[in-house]
This record gives sequence, structure tokens and C-alpha cells, in this order.
Amino acid sequence: MELFKRQTTIPFMAQRRTALYFSAALLLLAIGSLALRGLNFGIDFTGGTLLEVGYSEAVELAPVRSALATAGYGDAVAQYFGTAQDVLIRIAPREGVSSADLSEAIMKVLREQGAEVEMRRQEYVGPQVGEELANDGGLALLYALIGILIYVAFRFEYRFAVGAVAALVHDVLITLGFFALFQIEFDLTVLAALLAVIGYSLNDTIVVFDRIRENFRILRKGTPVEVVDHSLNQTLSRTLMTSFTTILVLLALFMFGGELIHAFATALLVGIFIGTYSSIYVASTTALAMGVSREDLLPVKREGEDLEGELDP
Repeated sequence: MELFKRQTTIPFMAQRRTALYFSAALLLLAIGSLALRGLNFGIDFTGGTLLEVGYSEAVELAPVRSALATAGYGDAVAQYFGTAQDVLIRIAPREGVSSADLSEAIMKVLREQGAEVEMRRQEYVGPQVGEELANDGGLALLYALIGILIYVAFRFEYRFAVGAVAALVHDVLITLGFFALFQIEFDLTVLAALLAVIGYSLNDTIVVFDRIRENFRILRKGTPVEVVDHSLNQTLSRTLMTSFTTILVLLALFMFGGELIHAFATALLVGIFIGTYSSIYVASTTALAMGVSREDLLPVKREGEDLEGELDP
């Protein structure tokens, strides 16, 4: 713990140009992945049928997928659900075929393999509902960013507000790009994780901004870059310890939480790594680039305040 008790003097802002190039490269990769590959939406957004089936003994996924493809269900997605005996099957809706009939047809294909299998759960999401969920999810992200912009502008200063929102957009785009690049399924749990990333990253940024504002009023002779560097070093131990303990929990969820929350844990892991980086570089660098200074953060002196001080005994 001695490492975190010592005051560091890392010149963060000296590397802000390198960080800018790094962030630009990540954003280009993320936007390119989203444009060329797109997100691999789950049935929460596309609509379709989900079946959870249980086998009497461990089963290989390759024969299951092959049997479904041979039966004309090549678009079906089969994956383990916790153990090698539990399998989740997702399939897009078929025109003119009800969800119940589609489920029975899938179960018939699986039983023809000779294995003992039972249906444990069946869910159906219509295309209309999926489209509404996708639209509502996008609006939720947009409203969150607008609300944060207004809050930080009132709490601090509009340059800080722009820096905070720039960092959050940076975090969300890179996390989405990661999911598009590796084609990890994007469902409602991932959307919830993105909103959690926004909250986590904002909290970290607010702590840094609060210290910067405080130091602008205390360190009268320091330049804006020196004040920001000093503030980042003061909050570094808190940032690292918070991120480290959170990542430990998420790694446990990722490794032992089961298939259903892998994507959720992945989104949070990526988001927290990027959010920690952006609260140090993107948010503060943006505020500096917009010309934030001590005069912007000093309390406004009321007219006649000095005169009142002189008249008081």
C-alpha cells in the first residue's frame, strides 16, 4: 500500500498529444468496425425464438449445429449455457410459422440425433418489439449524455461539460466498436452495461474535475497544465484502486458467472479500462484545449464586497 500513499509526479499532460493520436486510432477502428461489420444484435433487438434445452449427458455443439443446418435452420445459433449439458438455441422468426411450431420443429431435429433432450425454457420476441427496444436503448444513451452535459455545465463550467461528454462518447464508441469488431452478441444486458459505464466514467471524471477546480483556486502561480497534472496525480491512487477492485469483481463474473452474463461483464471490463484512461486524458485534455483557466473557476466577487470588508471593524 506504500505505493499508493506516496504522492506521484507523473507529467500526464506532457503526453497528451500521444494520447490524442492513440484515442483517434481507437475511434477510427471502432467506427470502421461499426460501419463495416455492424453490431451482432441478439434476439432482444432483432426478434426471434430462444430455446434452452437440457441433455442427459454432455454434448458437442458441432453435431447440434450441423443437424440444425441440414434441417434448414442454418441461421440458428447454438451455444453452451453454463455446462456442456445445457444448450441455448437462438433462431430468427420464420414467416408464417408460429413460435410454438418453430420450437417443436427444433426439438424434433435435436431428438432425431438419438440423444435424450428436454426443453427447459422458451422465449419469443417479436420483430416490432425488438425494433422498439433498439430505438429506446439509443434514446436512453442520448438522453443520458445530454443530461450529463447540462449537469456538469452547471456544476463546474461549460468547458468541463464538453470534456466530460467527449470522454463519455469516446468510451461508448470504443466499447461498441469492440463488440462490432469481435462480433460479440449485443443484447439488453450489454446496453445496461453501457449505461453503467457512462455512470462509472462520469463519477471518475467528476472527482478529477473537482480537484482541478480546487487547485485552480489554491495554486495561484501554476499554469493550467501544471494544475491539471498536480490534480491528476492527487487523484491517481483513488482512480487506480477503484478501477482495480471493480475489475476484480468483473473478472470473477466473467469467468464464473455463466454464458448469459459474459457479454455484460465484457462490456463493463472494456468500458472501465477505457473510462479510466479517458478520465485522465480525454476529459482533462479537452478542457485544456478549450482554454479553461483560473479566471473561469474563481468565485464571482460581488459588487461592493471589498468596500464592506474595509468598513468592518
